[in-house]
Amino acid sequence: MAKLRKMLGNINDEVIVKLMRVIETQSKETISLWAVNYVEKNILNIYEEESNDQLRLREVISATKEYLSGNIKLKEIKEALREVKAIPKEVEENPVAQASARAILTACGTVQTPTNALGFTFYAVAAIVYNQVGLKEKIETYDELAANEFVKVLESLQEVAVENEVNPVKISWNC
Repeated sequence: MAKLRKMLGNINDEVIVKLMRVIETQSKETISLWAVNYVEKNILNIYEEESNDQLRLREVISATKEYLSGNIKLKEIKEALREVKAIPKEVEENPVAQASARAILTACGTVQTPTNALGFTFYAVAAIVYNQVGLKEKIETYDELAANEFVKVLESLQEVAVENEVNPVKISWNC
């Protein structure tokens, strides 16, 4: 059995580089909403199946969406994120739940830190792949499945990307 990695993917992979380029063309609001919707649709159910905690991450996703809709202030979303930041440590005995929790928290954190729009995807792909095939596969199996998932991640962003978005984020990738 390969030692499990917290994240799957390679920053130099062609698909991930394309993902970065699309992120760079979008506003913080667009990438934040994409990230939150992505984890709500693809990751939250994995976390809830793997954890006894059925509400906290669902609530932080909801709060993030409320912030993006202008219904709550940044201070409130920061507090909501602070209240749940220990969840990945609480579920560290379960790599699927932990990767899911990290993906959700990182995606929600995109409202503060636009580079999280890329960061959450590495955790999300790990959660999806580990959930699909379990925790005892060869590293090559995980890498192959991760590459396929990153194509889906890129496609999901391309579906919501705004052409010629007026106020794209200014990102300095430190990876």
